[in-house]
Amino acid sequence: MRDILTVTLNPALDLATSAFQVRPNEKLRCAQPHPDPGGGGLNVARAVHQLGGTARPFVALGGNTGSVVKQLLENAGLDIIVHDAPGDTRQSLAVTDLSTSEQFRFMLAGPDWNAAQLQAMRISLAAIAKPNGFIVLSGSGPNGASPNLYAEICQDLSQIDAEILIDTSGPPLAHLAAGQDRPPFLLRMDQHEAETLARRPLVTRKDSADFAKHLVDQGAARTVIVARGRDGSVLADGQQQLRVNAANIEVRSRVGAGDSFIGGFTMALARDLPLGEAFRHGAAAASAACMTEGTQLCLLPDFQAVLPLTQIETL
Repeated sequence: MRDILTVTLNPALDLATSAFQVRPNEKLRCAQPHPDPGGGGLNVARAVHQLGGTARPFVALGGNTGSVVKQLLENAGLDIIVHDAPGDTRQSLAVTDLSTSEQFRFMLAGPDWNAAQLQAMRISLAAIAKPNGFIVLSGSGPNGASPNLYAEICQDLSQIDAEILIDTSGPPLAHLAAGQDRPPFLLRMDQHEAETLARRPLVTRKDSADFAKHLVDQGAARTVIVARGRDGSVLADGQQQLRVNAANIEVRSRVGAGDSFIGGFTMALARDLPLGEAFRHGAAAASAACMTEGTQLCLLPDFQAVLPLTQIETL
């Protein structure tokens, strides 16, 4: 299996709990919280690990909360590479309303970074990247970083024979979508993010696939995936447009479904499976994540159960 390096620059201590009913202006009595290490890249590494693979998480941690996240990652069996963050690691809270099964997610801000700290991080990252591997940049960038940070990291790593996969949002996604001199291998986004970039509704699967191809053509990435929720996901790489269904399962929590997708997708590529098969593995991992409570991500038995229910079609 080829090397997988995940990068998490704004991690979190994820706390998942529940309340009988979430209502304003009241004290809400919650169940005992379940802690998990959070942040896009960490979730990808955890998903790979839980599916039986290996990933190296590069993570910026700081303060007491960072120490808790580090301990949770080590307890999970992950061999982490810690970069010192300039402040305390943030926390996030997911609360399930038991009366409606709706989930409320509260994301707190992380520490602020200055230019020198960001440059030091980029140097450290370039020093540990391995040729012929996969590098996953997932989640939000740190506070203080410009929207072109992930694009600059792509430039930093351009001399290394490695494939870069990016799953981000907001201004960093918009910057990447505009086109790069050295586009990453993959750029993934959800339907809402794609429609925001397109400035129009993408009603059908073909609409989303055509927009993904448009992004490939203008240099956003060599492959673009748009997740359409219950309608599955679409992929374009300049040569083909594919769609994968989402398995018909009972959804317990959608937390980490996208990160599990990237985990299953990247692990399949690291095992030298074809792109279409990796696309199918990613979708099955996302469905498996939805079958677990809170922030548990995908589990191998669930993944194995839904993989036969996950199929590819050409658009």
